[in-house]
Amino acid sequence: MSRFSSLGRRVTALTAVAAVSMLSVEQPAGASSRHAQVIGTGSSWAANAVNQWVSDVQRDQGLQVVFTAPGSAQGRRDFANYNTDFAVSDLGYQGRDPKSGATDATNRPFAYLPLVAGGTAFPYNLHVGGQRVVDLRLSGATLAKIFTGLIVNWDDPAITADNNGLPLPSETIIPVLNSAASGENYQFSNYLARTFPALWSAYSGQSSASEYFPIGSGQVAESGSDGVMNYVSSVRGEGTIGLDAYSYALNAHYPIAKVLNSAGYYTLPTEYNVAVALTRAKINSDPASPDYLLQNLDDVYTNTDPRSYLLSSYSYGIIPTSATDNNMTTPKRQTLVDFLSYAVCGGQGEVGVIGYSPLPENLVEEAFTQIAKLRTADSRVDISGMSARNCANPTIDQSDPTQNRLATVAPQPIACDRVNAGPCQPWAAVAPTPSPTVQPSPTPSSTAPPTSGAATPTSGVDALAQTADPSTADSNAADPSTADPNQQPLAATGADEESPTILGALLLAAGGLALLAARRAKRPRATAQHRC
Repeated sequence: MSRFSSLGRRVTALTAVAAVSMLSVEQPAGASSRHAQVIGTGSSWAANAVNQWVSDVQRDQGLQVVFTAPGSAQGRRDFANYNTDFAVSDLGYQGRDPKSGATDATNRPFAYLPLVAGGTAFPYNLHVGGQRVVDLRLSGATLAKIFTGLIVNWDDPAITADNNGLPLPSETIIPVLNSAASGENYQFSNYLARTFPALWSAYSGQSSASEYFPIGSGQVAESGSDGVMNYVSSVRGEGTIGLDAYSYALNAHYPIAKVLNSAGYYTLPTEYNVAVALTRAKINSDPASPDYLLQNLDDVYTNTDPRSYLLSSYSYGIIPTSATDNNMTTPKRQTLVDFLSYAVCGGQGEVGVIGYSPLPENLVEEAFTQIAKLRTADSRVDISGMSARNCANPTIDQSDPTQNRLATVAPQPIACDRVNAGPCQPWAAVAPTPSPTVQPSPTPSSTAPPTSGAATPTSGVDALAQTADPSTADSNAADPSTADPNQQPLAATGADEESPTILGALLLAAGGLALLAARRAKRPRATAQHRC
């Protein structure tokens, strides 16, 4: 059976929610009568992180939290219709669904809070001479042209140029996209709309980002983030490149493309590179705005730090804030407080090894502000444990909470990842074949094209505890034989685990978490697990 089971896609979100709410759940050991089961739906992009936290709080605190991942749009609808107690979404309410025309808004009072950060990635399936290509490099302009149908063959000169003149075989490119409304669709289309507006408008017929990526000729649409990864990694996936959350490719132990940043380095969406990138993210800081805490990523796209990953972003929790919300009770609000407090603190120490990046301290503080609204709605709710000084989030330096510790110790890229160098793990050369005339590169609006980067950085292995000296050689770079195709330690990928599905969520609600918890227990865990 595939690691990413398709069972969850056969059950609609509302059916799952209804089924879960009808189950009689025996109170587990350690659970308090102060708590009650809460149900949420939403982002598949963030699902692996959220389900990790669900497993953790069930095991450690006895909390009953059920989460299924039909996608951000469905999660927002479920919350708006009072079918759930919380939602997880990669973007805010849009007013109207661009595909169905249905209302994408709610009269239910709510608050957004930052929940999980990560990168949108491009897993691929490509072989040369019978050997898998594991170090493919692509620029933003090349990716834009691949996913809008302007580059259709792997031997295209633009791809060859990205890989320092090393050609790939003449083979048709098959882009694979999520057919549902998804975070990866939105994040990539937002990058295209902001950086290559003319190209995006000509292809999509719209000027703004969309959760639904238009499916063009020669492209494949699969349902869900797991569906995209299943197709790319299947026997029919030769020549494919997917658009997916990094977590799914990492957990499948599958290679993804390194993406060129504005410093002139090709990087991966590791927890470190995403943390560096998001130091340039802007958030709406007006509490009176309906878009309070929503992100603006324009400066992330142009971040000139050599470690930055281009397509970095974060997802949101959506929680109810009204004192008269008919869905909510004091025990439910207490469960949400305790679950979300853990998620933004100790739970952030879990996310790096499964393909995400911990939230920085400023976003943790903003999350606390929003979580506190559950107590504003009900004074019997206890929020006394929430404090950055008591928060086991790995980005927080208790001696200086203004510093993002993860970004400070993030390794510099190695020299062979520079533009006009490498690739670091080259494939066998193939004879170039004639190809059609290259389409003109799309011209960014305000974003300058990436330029060659700074001097040779230090190896990531030896730079974790210090600020890299650009004059230091990279002779201590990690041995490729000890890392997976995405330069993650083989023991830390979690590749033996299955993605949680709706079935897993139903078992959770029925008290049947033992098998999932046993699988989770294999994963290396952070040393500090207490919540705020």
